Amino acid sequence: MSAILRVQDLSQRFGGLHALKDVSFDIIDGEILGIIGPNGAGKSTLFNAIVGVVPPISGHVWFKDEDLVGVPPHEVMAKGVAKTSQSVQVFDEMSVLDNVAVAALLKNDSIKSAREAARGELEFWGLQSFADVIAQDLTLAQRSTLELARAMMLHPAVLLVDEVMAGLNEVEVDQMLDRMMQANRERGVTLIVIEHNMRALMRISHRILALDYGAVIALGEPAEVSKNQRVVDAYLGVE
Repeated sequence: MSAILRVQDLSQRFGGLHALKDVSFDIIDGEILGIIGPNGAGKSTLFNAIVGVVPPISGHVWFKDEDLVGVPPHEVMAKGVAKTSQSVQVFDEMSVLDNVAVAALLKNDSIKSAREAARGELEFWGLQSFADVIAQDLTLAQRSTLELARAMMLHPAVLLVDEVMAGLNEVEVDQMLDRMMQANRERGVTLIVIEHNMRALMRISHRILALDYGAVIALGEPAEVSKNQRVVDAYLGVE
């Protein structure tokens, strides 16, 4: 199987802080790659560099053999790479339906067709009964799910998911995991998922990449990475 996204020697610096240090990895088409690391490890910086929100100072991001470095974020999205926000960001005063329809307008030529497409996306994510609810009245779990629905309405080939399960209880996490795996399996979406909930990430990921101080310290199958001493030390501290 071929790589759909290749990150090559990606580096980022903020003042004297080296936030990313020559990060390299491939992700296979249809894979779910989990990304772990302590706070400040560079996880969200990596996502922002991939989609061009904060372009890297060096390195490459190859998507289907096209280098995305230097491409504006909206064009990266149009090419097929989208991301959610680290903190849930929805249009609070708009209905759930219209939150998703806004994204659907990028792929549909009328408001009517965009809303029809949005209703289908809401049904996939189990939000169809909340279509007319104002977004600010949703629970945290529902708002997180709404953000995923809106991102998926862009029909991405690769979706970067940044801690959408933060603050959710176990039942809510399991429901979200089921739908994310369904999107991967049935809709062919390649997922890169940042998550601190290790149980959730172990369940969903084919492979896991671990970052610490902006550098890759491990990459492999979940069971392998969870036993890696450098990963253990990064999370628990060296005795």
